[in-house]
Amino acid sequence: MFLRPARDQLSTLGRKQGGGTELMSDGLRANLIEYSGRVDALGKPADVLDALHNAVLGCHKLHVLGAGRFPIRFGDWGSIKLGETVFLHKTAPAGWWEEYSTLAQRGFDPGIMMARVSLSPYTWSESTRMLEPIGIDRWPYELALKYGMRDGFTCPVGGRWVVAFWSSLLLHKELPSASRAALFMAASFAAIRLEKLVGPKPGRIGERAQLTPRELAVLRWASLGKQVREIAEGLDLGAESIRSHLKKAQEKLRARNRTHAVAEAMRRQLFL
Repeated sequence: MFLRPARDQLSTLGRKQGGGTELMSDGLRANLIEYSGRVDALGKPADVLDALHNAVLGCHKLHVLGAGRFPIRFGDWGSIKLGETVFLHKTAPAGWWEEYSTLAQRGFDPGIMMARVSLSPYTWSESTRMLEPIGIDRWPYELALKYGMRDGFTCPVGGRWVVAFWSSLLLHKELPSASRAALFMAASFAAIRLEKLVGPKPGRIGERAQLTPRELAVLRWASLGKQVREIAEGLDLGAESIRSHLKKAQEKLRARNRTHAVAEAMRRQLFL
């Protein structure tokens, strides 16, 4: 089982690492170990987030913002429902979610895209430096500042869930690696429990685009910048067949054009 070895790893955090002596608070470590041991007994999503918040209370002025399960299709806001797939903690600033969800349906949040493909946690200030958003792409960060959230800590879990913390402090210097690892571990426990409480939702599977092997092959070649003639030669198919496969794939992915179809297939990791 995942939970037991993870707890064992968590209990060693904060000891000497490499040549350094970076230490994590014994109190924080004990709180997170205790949380990981009892989270599976919590019966409601609100209890899962409350217990997580209590475990990190006092650590770098962190607060739990909430947790959410990614929809099958990127940007499918119709399947994102507060209290069903998104759970906010009571310390989330009042009014932030309403404004965020409204703006996100109109635009693009580069932070969410990063969370969906990342394997490790990161602070919001770090993601800003990495992505260097400009113009309208800065709206998620500016909205957070509007609500007093100067920084945050995002924990992507398995490409399926994201658990986020927020703080009034800049965290990239305040959050040592031992604390990051412990928080990520605790967030993973939270996501595992939330997944059990929410349930498998079999209907989600039906939303996944069922592309044929030839449609996927054509999209893979298109992702390399190949033109229809080159794809036809490479796959030993006629040009009209290639156009037909591209059109069908575009419709299945609900894409607006060929480029959008390739991007959507890559987001859903259909090429793997």
